[in-house]
Amino acid sequence: MSDNSRNILQPVIELMTEISAADMEDLCVAADEAILDGNGFGWLTPPERSVQEAFWRGVIAMPVRELYCARLEGRIVGTGQLVKPFANNEASGHIANISTFFIAPYARGHALALGLVAVLVQSAKNQDFKSLEVDVRETQTAAISLIENSGFLHWATKKKYAWNGEKYVDGYYYVKDLEEVVKL
Repeated sequence: MSDNSRNILQPVIELMTEISAADMEDLCVAADEAILDGNGFGWLTPPERSVQEAFWRGVIAMPVRELYCARLEGRIVGTGQLVKPFANNEASGHIANISTFFIAPYARGHALALGLVAVLVQSAKNQDFKSLEVDVRETQTAAISLIENSGFLHWATKKKYAWNGEKYVDGYYYVKDLEEVVKL
């Protein structure tokens, strides 16, 4: 009797402490697609692969950064970073930030972005941060909706926040009070 069953890999969010060659390939492809879609994280065009690989390796090497990756069917399709303050920053040591947040266009619609935000919020709360901040370009309407629906409050707008290749766009700044979040 043959087994005709197929393994279905569930979507998952995981903390990355190392990046295999296969994961690096997935990560770079997903980032390239997000950048081309206008939802990159500073780049307007995908950088050379060696530059991007050095970037991701640098993220993993920094103790103040936690890289969370979203996987769909076993492949990395998006990321979010929890950026913690340096130890010498006592005045703002209670604030963490979200950075490098994206889901590749081909993997949207599976609630991975929502899962990433939830994991980032819990990680920050579990490490006793009191506030979690994130900033986005005004053109990233899906990200804005996700952030606002996740309980972040818009507290500032910065004019000429970023150049999108054609014009300057404003940036929106959000904060979430983590003292209201229950630790898991």
